[in-house]
Amino acid sequence: MARGLHLVFGGELVSPDRRKFRNLDNVEVVGLFPDYASAYDAWKEASQRSVDSALTRYFIAKLYRLLDENKPNSEERKQ
Repeated sequence: MARGLHLVFGGELVSPDRRKFRNLDNVEVVGLFPDYASAYDAWKEASQRSVDSALTRYFIAKLYRLLDENKPNSEERKQ
């Protein structure tokens, strides 16, 4: 089943074991993609460009999960 709207982004991290960016001004937004397959292809290409940088990482965010109005968000589930 195809799901939509994925964001691919990345940049230099503070350390390889943390998901905290060193400088938010330098975070690269690779793009928005309509499905996981195209987002994965973009992620892989961006990741391969930065293979020599141990601190540079790229991520795929599944934005459709944030937009699913049928599911409560994390704050609503805590209450």
